[in-house]
Amino acid sequence: MKGLCRKCFAELTGLVVFAIYLFTLAPSVVQIDSGELAAVQSTLGIAHPTGYPLFTLLGFVFSKIPLPFTNIFKANLLAAIFCGLGVVFIARSSFLMLGNPQAKPQLKTAGKKGKDKKAPKPEAPWALDETARVASSSFSGLLAAFSLTIWKQSTSVEVYSLHILLISLIIYFLLKAYFSPFDSKTGTLLKPWIVFFLFLGLGFANHMTTLLIIPGAALLFFWKEKFGERGFRKISYALPAFFGVLVIFYSYLPIRASQKPAINWGNPANWEYFWRHFTGKQYRVWLFSSSESAREHLAYFIKNLPVEFAFVGLAMVLIGFFYARKRSKKISWFLLANLLFTVFYAINYDIADIDSYFILAYISLAFFSAFGLAGLFELLKSKNLTARLSIPILALPLLFQFVINLPKADQSGLNVYEDYTKGVLKSVEPESIIFSYQWDYFISASLYFQQVEGFQKDVAVIDKELLRRSWYFDQLQKNHPDAIAGIQKEIRSFKDALKPFERGEAYNSSLLEAGYQDIMTKLIATNYDKHNYYIGPELIDNELRRGEFKLPEGYQVVPQLFLYKVARGDAYIPCPDPEFSIRFPERLDRYTSFIKQIVAGGLINRALYEMKFNKLDRAKSLAEKIAKDFPGQQVPEPIKGLLGN
Repeated sequence: MKGLCRKCFAELTGLVVFAIYLFTLAPSVVQIDSGELAAVQSTLGIAHPTGYPLFTLLGFVFSKIPLPFTNIFKANLLAAIFCGLGVVFIARSSFLMLGNPQAKPQLKTAGKKGKDKKAPKPEAPWALDETARVASSSFSGLLAAFSLTIWKQSTSVEVYSLHILLISLIIYFLLKAYFSPFDSKTGTLLKPWIVFFLFLGLGFANHMTTLLIIPGAALLFFWKEKFGERGFRKISYALPAFFGVLVIFYSYLPIRASQKPAINWGNPANWEYFWRHFTGKQYRVWLFSSSESAREHLAYFIKNLPVEFAFVGLAMVLIGFFYARKRSKKISWFLLANLLFTVFYAINYDIADIDSYFILAYISLAFFSAFGLAGLFELLKSKNLTARLSIPILALPLLFQFVINLPKADQSGLNVYEDYTKGVLKSVEPESIIFSYQWDYFISASLYFQQVEGFQKDVAVIDKELLRRSWYFDQLQKNHPDAIAGIQKEIRSFKDALKPFERGEAYNSSLLEAGYQDIMTKLIATNYDKHNYYIGPELIDNELRRGEFKLPEGYQVVPQLFLYKVARGDAYIPCPDPEFSIRFPERLDRYTSFIKQIVAGGLINRALYEMKFNKLDRAKSLAEKIAKDFPGQQVPEPIKGLLGN
């Protein structure tokens, strides 16, 4: 049994991690892209750039497994599986690094004539016993697993969960090739490098930040094969595996887009649209855009390291950094290259949710921790203290990290996004139109509930920001043709003005903005007599007040529960009773705080509206709802008076 545990230590480590991940799994949609990605997987749609075809196809297959769960829970479960498997290969890779198999005797050489093809000089053997090697490798896997960012990827559907698995596989097969036997005539056997390039292609078929492994991989490759004819010949032989995988999986995008799925982001049905989507052109504007932002992101990364590894684990990482330099310089340079290139790229990407772009850096730091623990084991062994102190050394940093990060990573009771999204959709009449740009809180989630579960599917949810993209009108035509039937002329004019902008050519910004505002206004005017039209409070508080969005002449907005209803004239407009219930988590973040603010603010505004029309009973019921659901919420004095305060 002991031998089996040593042989399967990585799998056992991954299994323990997966079991814990299950207890922290989100039951439903969460913030940002969760709803969109789950919907894309379930319906075989096209996700936002760069399309993530491998992620989509794997998710679709998994969604068809007859498990007694909703599709969103299956998608979240698959994320936990991906991350758990990733931990297995992080531990396996650590085991390879600590074993230093390159120090084993080399195969026969070619003699004097083969001088330029000599095997790489082996590093000094590391006399690390197998128990210490297994313990250190498991430690690195667990430290990575319970780092806050990686743990969070396991709790809900996201492309980064598959990225964690694939980047771990890429590193594992890179090390297998690097440590494989060497023949002076042929170098390393070709097969290990082909396998590495195959998995590298799978990585790119999921997420383009796989490119961050390239500098470190190049170091190991050329150290092994030499920077010359032999090395480049090996690359030329292995590249077809890489490009073959890319062609196979990315061909999904134009094939599926041509079938016009309900979610068809970018509509990559032709070469122009495909290339724009594949390269993520719309996001490149945020790359290397601000040195100030880069400094802020760098400061955030450094400040956040103790959070990720909970101080004690970070100490093991720092010890490992110096010990790796002592025991395996080339591996330490490989890990350092991964760390530096990842951090350099991530800090120069000017987005708010930057944590997931540091994933390779966190994995590299976890690898350093394996060296740190192995070094301590070696020190203890020399002092004859290993048996007595090894368990505390292994357990205490992990326990400390687990206890600190668990409350932050746990999403097992997170239902707020489902409650809020369903509450918004139920608050409007059938076949209404909702105009908003709450992507992170509502619109993304609505894609899942409407397209997969069929919840209030007749309600047209229009994303204000996506109206800036030509492909979005095709998606609206597919899903809600009646909503844009009256503005076809405006859409054609806007698309003509938009074409040079999307192609990176000279464009008329004034014409583009005027056309965009014209479409927003006429969406209301042409739909008012056919559909109830609602506007998100964020547009009222921002664009409408700044004059960036205008209502048609003679129209006004009336506060409802979550939204504002467009109306003509000054007559009283009723609204449904506030019978919704939203389960807010005990620990609020900026996303859940926003929802709480929006909901409470909507009830307050509606109560004031009821009082304006002397509907005091209605106003009081709303005030009581506020007092019950939002204790401690600051309310205007007139509402306090309704409650006798």
